Amino acid sequence: MSVTTAPRTTHAKESAGRTEPTSTGAPTPAPAFEEATTTRRALAPIRSLLLRRKGVLGKLAAWSAAESAQTFLGGYCVAHSLDDGFLKGSPATGLLWLAAAAVAILLGAPVARGIFAQLPPLTESLRDDLVRGSVVRALRSATAARHGADTTAVSRLTSQTEIARDSFAGLVLAARSFVFVAVGALAGLVSLAPQFLLVVLPPLALGLALFTASLRPMARAQHRYLDADEAVGRRAEVTRTALRDIVACGAQEATAAENRRAVEEAAAAQRALARWAAVRTLSVAAAGQLPVFLLLAATPWFLREGVTAGAMVGALTYVLQSLLPALHTLMAVLGAAGARLFVILDRLTRPLPAAPPPVAPPPAAHTSVAGRTGRASPALELRHVRAAYGPGARAVLDDLDLTVERGEHLAVVGPSGIGKSTLLHAMAGLLTPEQGEVRLLGRAIGACPPSERAALRVLLPQEAYVFTGTLRDNLCYLRPGAVPSDVDGAVDALALRPLVERVGGLDRTLTPDTLSLGERQLIALGRAHLASAPLLLLDEATCHMDPVAEATAEHALRARPGTLVVVAHRLSSALRADRVLVLDGTRAQCGTHEELLERSALYRDLMGHWGGTER
Repeated sequence: MSVTTAPRTTHAKESAGRTEPTSTGAPTPAPAFEEATTTRRALAPIRSLLLRRKGVLGKLAAWSAAESAQTFLGGYCVAHSLDDGFLKGSPATGLLWLAAAAVAILLGAPVARGIFAQLPPLTESLRDDLVRGSVVRALRSATAARHGADTTAVSRLTSQTEIARDSFAGLVLAARSFVFVAVGALAGLVSLAPQFLLVVLPPLALGLALFTASLRPMARAQHRYLDADEAVGRRAEVTRTALRDIVACGAQEATAAENRRAVEEAAAAQRALARWAAVRTLSVAAAGQLPVFLLLAATPWFLREGVTAGAMVGALTYVLQSLLPALHTLMAVLGAAGARLFVILDRLTRPLPAAPPPVAPPPAAHTSVAGRTGRASPALELRHVRAAYGPGARAVLDDLDLTVERGEHLAVVGPSGIGKSTLLHAMAGLLTPEQGEVRLLGRAIGACPPSERAALRVLLPQEAYVFTGTLRDNLCYLRPGAVPSDVDGAVDALALRPLVERVGGLDRTLTPDTLSLGERQLIALGRAHLASAPLLLLDEATCHMDPVAEATAEHALRARPGTLVVVAHRLSSALRADRVLVLDGTRAQCGTHEELLERSALYRDLMGHWGGTER
């Protein structure tokens, strides 16, 4: 569906010659080097902390070595209590070995106390570093040009830094415990019978390798889930706060589709997280439980090799009482707290976003279209846009190309249901096309944040809404800081004075039920006239007004600095426009009134007796 317009052939060719990426909304996977850079940045606070706390790490290692000795004595004493005591008919010797194992267990209490005493210098220092960085970030964000208040600063200073501290403490305890318990257990296995390593080490290495390989994708899955969960919350908040505007603009289906996509993404992210949790369970089974099975299966071979029954029991003690619990704790903490810690560190250390480019101000006054062609980015560009009323429906806009210059007045005409409202919703960014791109003042409208998008365009639907409040408040709804002279100018331009007098003045509280549909539309038009947005989109916003009031409103809005696109309720609107876009469901034609009378049979049929009317 291409727009044909003879006077702008050169401009159309120039537009077609430019190649720019199309915004599809699909996430772009980060390159490997970018992911590595993100990992280094996120882990930088921990690396810096460990380098500054070498003394604390030394003390922690010393206390952990005592834990390693305790692990060694556990299995060793059990094995010798059987081989040197109970199996040889000497219960006293066996009990002495068991008493030694009990003493080693009791000495674990002061060891644990010494280990926990070294945690605060590490965890509290990390939290202090993160809080300090968050404060600096919040202050920089608040004072940077064109940046608003940082609404996530409180969360970073409180809950996120606390989660980071607790997760880091859990990681230190779990990683330290596994390393030193594994050293003690493996040393004990070697002391009992070196053959045990042939059975224990391969599945242990396999499980650890599988778990290590899953750490990065598990962190990505956690990151994706947190982002998706926040997106659902944001969509719910946007829908709640903008519900009246959504209904007024007829954007219920588009909003519902966006909300469904957010919920589906959160569900998919949670399923991916569950799949990686299953991989973690498999890793624990391979590294901790498979050695037990192999030890039992290889018992006849061990006995033939001269391994004693006490040594077999001691080996099972090392695996079941030491290695398996430490391994399970390590993988559980790394899979949950580790992923959480990485995601939070990534958020807390993320650099400040770049300042958005300045929004081009609207022209100082309305000038001719021909005088502006080629001087600046057009007000609107539609490139190969395809859109339908809903999924599976036939496209009402198919491969539509359209350029609307700054300051231009464009009227859109066509039979009912042909896609005129769909076109305006796509122009306003309320509807994402199935394909193609919509650009507003040179920028892809999908890339504009909602607040910036609202400052660039105003869409008035058929059903204008008026809230309970003063008439002045209703008129200034899109520009709260409008000075009285500007309000009076809008009232005079749109011939609102009789309505002002009827309701008792600008500062008199309105009762919406007492207003006619035409009066409501007139107030909405005054609201649009006062708005500072450089683009106005009227979707039959004058359908309840009489022809004289409609003509007065369109002349006033056209004289206002900016661009005006009108879905015409009466074909007289086409006569007042600089150009007319005719939609017929198969192809679109755009041109002046006179050009379309010659080229478009549909336009001639629609115009009827208007064909000879003067503007």
